[in-house]
Amino acid sequence: MIAPIARIAFAFALLTAAWPATVHAQDVPGIEICTVEKTMERRTSCLQSNVDFLQKTINKLTSDHQQKLDASNRQIEALKNAVIGLQKLVSELQAAQGKAEDAKKAAPPAAKDAAPAKEGAK
Repeated sequence: MIAPIARIAFAFALLTAAWPATVHAQDVPGIEICTVEKTMERRTSCLQSNVDFLQKTINKLTSDHQQKLDASNRQIEALKNAVIGLQKLVSELQAAQGKAEDAKKAAPPAAKDAAPAKEGAK
């Protein structure tokens, strides 16, 4: 039971030792804390990189939101056209219903007192 755990721990130790010890830091864009810099040149560079990052972020967000606004405006126009079409359809149906009611009122009522025709009579 202890032997498999020891083998796993040994393999992990070998992999950890084989991992390169000198990992190069990558400059990840973002806001940096510039007050830790000692020299004015580095501090100025740090502040300029913050400004550049913020400008890029603002431009990207502006572009994204403008695209969303344009898409929303297109959708609003399509919905307006759909509403206009539906209003026209409703008015046509109301006009047809009104004509049907007028025709029903103008038609003489069917005679209820008339004797029904007999089937076998000639």
